[in-house]
Amino acid sequence: MAGVYISWPFCSQKCTYCNFASGVLPQALEVDYAAVLLSELREHDWAEAPDTVYLGGGTPSLMPLDTLRSILGAIPRRPWAEATLEAAPGTLTAEGVEAWRSAGITRLSLGVQSFSSREAARTGRRHTAETVAHDVTLLREAGISDFNLDLIAGLPGQTESSFEESLDWIERLRAPHVSVYMLEVDEDSRLGQEVLLNGKRYGAPDVPSDEIIVRLYERAVERLARMDLRRYEISNFAAPGFESKHNLKYWQLESYFGFGADAHSFHSGRRWQNAETAADYVARMREHGNARVAESEAHPGDERFFVGLRLMRGIADDGRATDPQRQAIERFVNDGLLERREGVLRLTDRGVLFSNDVFAELVA
Repeated sequence: MAGVYISWPFCSQKCTYCNFASGVLPQALEVDYAAVLLSELREHDWAEAPDTVYLGGGTPSLMPLDTLRSILGAIPRRPWAEATLEAAPGTLTAEGVEAWRSAGITRLSLGVQSFSSREAARTGRRHTAETVAHDVTLLREAGISDFNLDLIAGLPGQTESSFEESLDWIERLRAPHVSVYMLEVDEDSRLGQEVLLNGKRYGAPDVPSDEIIVRLYERAVERLARMDLRRYEISNFAAPGFESKHNLKYWQLESYFGFGADAHSFHSGRRWQNAETAADYVARMREHGNARVAESEAHPGDERFFVGLRLMRGIADDGRATDPQRQAIERFVNDGLLERREGVLRLTDRGVLFSNDVFAELVA
């Protein structure tokens, strides 16, 4: 069955590390966006019924409840096996969580990033560790025991000691799923731009070195394993049975349909993408009746390396690789970045740290 991704790119503030097409946008645009998003959902051919739904952003936890109910009501086959809502800590209320649950939400993903108030504030976040603890209590009291907590390794001013405190909070809250991302430095975020320009804003001079970021990530792998949170994908760790059913579709090359700005889809050997910004999305929907700006043929033979190898269980070493890919695989095995075992090819622990280099060569 397919997955459904809903993009809600509206936030109350733009975090410095964020490289998504989201932010603080006009209220009038939000109203128009909700209307055309519902139109896109209602006009979709639901020949393949979905079993997972994921609302990402932006901050969909700030979405008006009536809008959320309308959006979920336009997606067939409820109840779904999993329906995730991304949320910013501090945006939860007891009434809101109960309304989400009643509307079909079964899972929350909280963008914590750090339990250090100082580190969070420097990125634009406003929460404290106690805020997150309160949110987790609200979820459990409403019967939502499936939730994810995001952490970023490499925030400005972050130290091994402060990161250890964040891991202590993860253990204290008994999170069933945790995502740990190493800070991305690129031109799509304000912090990334400042780092690349050797600037002073957004705490750029205080971003830890690559060596420290790697140590933070490896420490997370070690600590989370002791909490019985198994690394099942490069950045994702879960207790048995709490893996993200929706995100697994991406890595297993299963069908998914994206709705809203910058949403991506994959189905029947094709990939396509909607207009990137909320304003362009609304304009294209009104003018053309759809928002697609790019469509291409998928290449599963190559993509299975790029997405499948992200999973720690690896992929079948079945001889389907091209000659250049086979040569690269042999070199990576000899270099200790890939390993073969019982007909399976997977990244080693060291290979995880150089995964982008491995993927780039295997899909070239």
